[in-house]
Amino acid sequence: MHRTGLLFVFLSSIVLGSAVDWPQLLGPDRNGTYSGKDLNLDWPNNGPKRLWSNPVGKGWSSPVVSGEQVIIFHRDGGEEIIQCLKTTDGREIWKASYPAEYVDGYGFEDGPRATPAIHGNKVYSHGANGDVRCNELSTGRLLWNLAAKKKFNAPNGFFGFGSSPIVTDGKVLLNIGGTPDASIIALNTATGKLVWKAFSDEASYSSPSVARIAGTKQAIFFTRMNVVSVSPSDGKILWKDRLAPNIHTSVAAAAPLIAGNRVFATASYGAGAVLFEAGKSSAKKIWSNDDSLSSQYTTGVIKDGHIYGFHGRVDTGPRPQLRCIELDTGKVKWSNSRVDCGAIILAGNKLIVLTQSGQLVTLDAKPESPGRIHPIQILGDKIRSHPALANGLLFARDTRQLICIDLRK
Repeated sequence: MHRTGLLFVFLSSIVLGSAVDWPQLLGPDRNGTYSGKDLNLDWPNNGPKRLWSNPVGKGWSSPVVSGEQVIIFHRDGGEEIIQCLKTTDGREIWKASYPAEYVDGYGFEDGPRATPAIHGNKVYSHGANGDVRCNELSTGRLLWNLAAKKKFNAPNGFFGFGSSPIVTDGKVLLNIGGTPDASIIALNTATGKLVWKAFSDEASYSSPSVARIAGTKQAIFFTRMNVVSVSPSDGKILWKDRLAPNIHTSVAAAAPLIAGNRVFATASYGAGAVLFEAGKSSAKKIWSNDDSLSSQYTTGVIKDGHIYGFHGRVDTGPRPQLRCIELDTGKVKWSNSRVDCGAIILAGNKLIVLTQSGQLVTLDAKPESPGRIHPIQILGDKIRSHPALANGLLFARDTRQLICIDLRK
């Protein structure tokens, strides 16, 4: 091979290797962390550049990104829509839709809550009425679908189905809340057939995390009333512990966070937060309380032995506080009520927050103080979805539009 050819291959490998996708809720490792080094967070007074916007319908599902394709899951009229757009200009590549049956009994959004997961050339989605579908990423072609609510006799819950799927070892894992003993299910990624089912509890709105803990691969679920560790290979319950309020309510929405052998879970409504030291088949509770970081629906991030997240309830007040707490002790290092509650991304030493009122905010991920707080209005209000940050581009939505913001240097 000529030197020019070798140089091309080398440079191409650098470009490909530096790509940072956001293929599922909370990013590639489901921990809200962006690993790229290509961001410019020192914005002008009018904020970073908006590249494009595209109309979307109802729902709180978050965008996900693979390569130059961004997937958005939303509802327009009587249809749930899985839509694929070009990341560079928002142009539609394909759209797949099906009849939407869910009606919210509390007058909230009727659109999907769960965020799709991209794995290989497949997109897995979980609709508000419990429909699980697999579409081909390149074309949108439906590969399989499953009416999981009916098949597993799963109740609607307070706000429909909202736990986002995670893919591991050829299986799609879901917190479905089915009966009997089908709170957690694993479906074959290629066929949608049931591989195993496990546990007995209602579903929550928390999405599972998967990691190797104490040398054993574990899927950590936060069901309606329990933190549960499951073996992804066969559905065996490795350990469990109750984390629940004193009333029957829709309590768990934040995903479990994993740091080494430590597992952190949090909820509001009096459930509180807990830190476990997990082993292969058991877990020791390190601390638990309802004073440190009790989150109603947002998932925090972990950096250098500290958790950054929101404490408090949006619906009843007082206004939730953005906090930094010590992971090992739960000790509060600082609290700040200037930043409205929202979704958090960790990027290097910075926190990027998309607030429920549509502001994009940056601040320091430091236990001493949050430093300078820089808010920019980028969307409307009533936002519950998490943004996606991929290859320096931020994708965020409200109930009217999906936008792409350029955060690249």
